[in-house]
Amino acid sequence: MNTLASSQRRKLLLAATALALAANTALAAPPAWPQKTIRIVVPFPPGGTVDGVARLLQPRLQAALGQTVLIDNRAGAGGTVGVREVARSAPDGYTVGMVFDAFTTYPLVYPNLGFDSRKDLVPVTQMASNPLVLVVNPSVPANNLQELIALAKAKPGTLNYASVGAGSSNHLTAEWFKSVAGIDVAHIPYKGGGPAQQDLLGGQVQMMFLSAVLAQPHVRAGKLRALAQTGAKRVDAYRDVPTVAESGYPDFHVESWVGMLAPAGTPSAIIDRLHTEVTAALNSADIKARLAEQGLQPIANTPAQFAQALSDEYAKWQRLISERNLSLE
Repeated sequence: MNTLASSQRRKLLLAATALALAANTALAAPPAWPQKTIRIVVPFPPGGTVDGVARLLQPRLQAALGQTVLIDNRAGAGGTVGVREVARSAPDGYTVGMVFDAFTTYPLVYPNLGFDSRKDLVPVTQMASNPLVLVVNPSVPANNLQELIALAKAKPGTLNYASVGAGSSNHLTAEWFKSVAGIDVAHIPYKGGGPAQQDLLGGQVQMMFLSAVLAQPHVRAGKLRALAQTGAKRVDAYRDVPTVAESGYPDFHVESWVGMLAPAGTPSAIIDRLHTEVTAALNSADIKARLAEQGLQPIANTPAQFAQALSDEYAKWQRLISERNLSLE
């Protein structure tokens, strides 16, 4: 009888201990994410490629996560104002940010960012890419890359190219091309893409490495002539335009891209969930088709792959700037 009672007491004690442990675990566990609105900071005004990709994914992410996804446009200083907002936000998964290829040059261009782009942010995924397209004003007597190079060599220093500012992807891409092609073409920096495109269309500048998405309507209308694209392979929107690599420079490869980052310290489980839902959306047939219409191709790589891509790109542009002694002011 005593043995039976003792056994029952032990069972009750074990059960009570298990319940206490379960209760403590439940109290210690963080609440399931997400529980409230998620903010995606776009560091540019509404419109444009980065904002467009964010808004394309917004309804899909809302459905998958079961919470409102808000697009918050925070423009200024080449995108650094919005990225700074993300870097200084709480690492709780409720603020993430969109970036584009110029992100890798921020430490090289802006001495007083107010954040460390390589320490204060963590990658979620590189979302989509498109090549830059070397376009010329129709007044330029060149119908392909070889003719443009011959023209530049025959009249060194007389041609010029536009960029959206020193240190931008179209500036650095043009300088890399000048280096490999051995040509002298003057750089005309602008404060933004709008003024640069306006002068390119008007003939005040002769050429530009322009985003494939932005160049497309002007090329179709005959207002600009596309000579080469910078991707590893031709994209459907420019299937008749050869790559720079195909045109005699096999190691030349530049992509304009859009990605998502989160504040450093964001729990890995949240990063993984974000990555899963964003990449699922990017790989869906309808979103792939809508990206392709704009000349964009989904990437949807892992956080680790994105981190490596950022590191490689930073090193490439840092080396170019040093070798060519480029001024970024």
